[in-house]
Amino acid sequence: MKKEFSLSNDKVMINFSSKYCDTIEKLLESDGFRRVLLSYYNKVKTRNSNVYKFLCESIEKTDSDEITDELVDLFRLLTVLKSSEIVRLSPRYEKILKDRYVFFELVDDLYGFWRRLERYSIIQNNKITDGLASVSFIEANNKFAKLILDFYRKVQASILSSEPTVYRQISAGANAGLILNNTVWPCPYEYEVLEDVPFINTIMLETPFITYPKKNTRDGLFNETFKNPLNDCYINTDHWFCYPALVGELLAFIYFHRDLMAHGVTLCNLFEMAREEDYRGKKPDIIYVFGAKDDYEKVRTVFYDDVKNGIMLGYVSYGEAIDYFGYMKKMTLTLHNLIMIKKGYLPIHGAMVNIVMKNGKSANVIIMGDSGAGKSESLEAFRGLSEDYISDMTIVFDDMGSIKLRKSGQKPKGYGTEIGAFVRLDDLDQGYAFKEIDRSIFMNPDKTNARLVMPVATYKDILKGYPIDLFLYANNYEDLDENTRAIEYFNSPKEAIPVFRDGARMAKGTTSEKGLVKSYFANPFGPYQKMEATDKLIDLYFNEFFKTGVKVGQIKTCLGIHGKEKEGPKQAAIELFEIIKSL
Repeated sequence: MKKEFSLSNDKVMINFSSKYCDTIEKLLESDGFRRVLLSYYNKVKTRNSNVYKFLCESIEKTDSDEITDELVDLFRLLTVLKSSEIVRLSPRYEKILKDRYVFFELVDDLYGFWRRLERYSIIQNNKITDGLASVSFIEANNKFAKLILDFYRKVQASILSSEPTVYRQISAGANAGLILNNTVWPCPYEYEVLEDVPFINTIMLETPFITYPKKNTRDGLFNETFKNPLNDCYINTDHWFCYPALVGELLAFIYFHRDLMAHGVTLCNLFEMAREEDYRGKKPDIIYVFGAKDDYEKVRTVFYDDVKNGIMLGYVSYGEAIDYFGYMKKMTLTLHNLIMIKKGYLPIHGAMVNIVMKNGKSANVIIMGDSGAGKSESLEAFRGLSEDYISDMTIVFDDMGSIKLRKSGQKPKGYGTEIGAFVRLDDLDQGYAFKEIDRSIFMNPDKTNARLVMPVATYKDILKGYPIDLFLYANNYEDLDENTRAIEYFNSPKEAIPVFRDGARMAKGTTSEKGLVKSYFANPFGPYQKMEATDKLIDLYFNEFFKTGVKVGQIKTCLGIHGKEKEGPKQAAIELFEIIKSL
């Protein structure tokens, strides 16, 4: 990013390396302040609000630039003089300051407009300029936030001629801060369009971070293309960022457009960020380009197996239709799973947990199921009951993992991909959601399928590998009666495989699907695209489960049954604890 400031699609990017405002004078002289003021004026003008009418009557000018200049001058005066003193010295401000409470409503509305924008600060670590390069990253962001707050309060005191009685320490600076670097890696010529995109080296997150993406569901599938999609796209490297991620055992370079910055920053709560020594001079296993512009009429969600360069490439083109974190997360996991299948490992769409009971018993449990089946919700039910039953609980994966075979006679092991969870707010216990608010990222919390992304595991734990004791399919559509148990076992691979392969579930609104639906192996993220290869792995692995004593069955979560969204997973969790005690 070369500009000192950019404002696009309600997203603000402040380049501290080009210009750092550490005084109110510098703030008022900055291009960024004028841009925000102008954007606010255009918004109230479009709405024809009372604020706009008040400005027109008070300033008696029609040109937006002239009105902006007038307001900047007035704010400059308000930082050193009281409103009554300004009127005496300069009668031209008499109209706008005549009713100080009305004018303060304008200032308060402007301040609210600023805080509703998504705000990001950027430091380019490899450039020494007149801006900020050597000052502490955290300290710089804290000082900038304090500067905005001090400016607001100083203007407030000047207008109202009194200090506030309540001081609300609201975050008024950057929601997130990024340190960028330009890292050299062996970039094949087919990927040269990405070569100069800066890598994110460090992220500072002001939590809770609340974002409002345009969409709150994901639609359709990721399809394979046999031509490199980068050949047809346009990428302005000044508008792009790369998040280097460790997805399970794989290295991924996830590139995203600045208009989708919230999704890119959210990755830090989901995938372990690779350190520079993990990727400097190395070719990634995965490259994902999210938000590229091309000449195709429809949004493209495709992947390309670049056998020549040993890279699995994901590509999602720019558009409002893909402004949902599910597209960021699920394509990354699809690319991971495709590589796992090629290596002979079985990708699992589900959740795995290592549970140690208070009586000393322990078990490693996998609950498999597609989106909304109740796998994550069951884990949360375990957690909610932990005081009564559990001494320790380690999450291996919350949504996607893989299984690897071991030596003959040994149970296969499960491995994770993510350090975080992308869960439905609706299906979490409200108390637990509020306990996690201080480190979570919330998405559309006021809408159906509201989501939060929070860290739940360490990278060390997801790579450790745990031998599987219980492998259960999450059945969210069958109700329980007094004579039915929540957990039942299968007696053979022949009995189990059809249930797991069908992947039936009651859709919960996490995608555009409705009612009882089926998805191949409950995993449309890799296995669906490579059914033939996955079928062979399913037969091989399920036979190994039964040979090595892994208990295979299904758990009825009742998550798709109206009224049992919370009680169902809790009941299943209690029954599972009883089973673990008897192992």
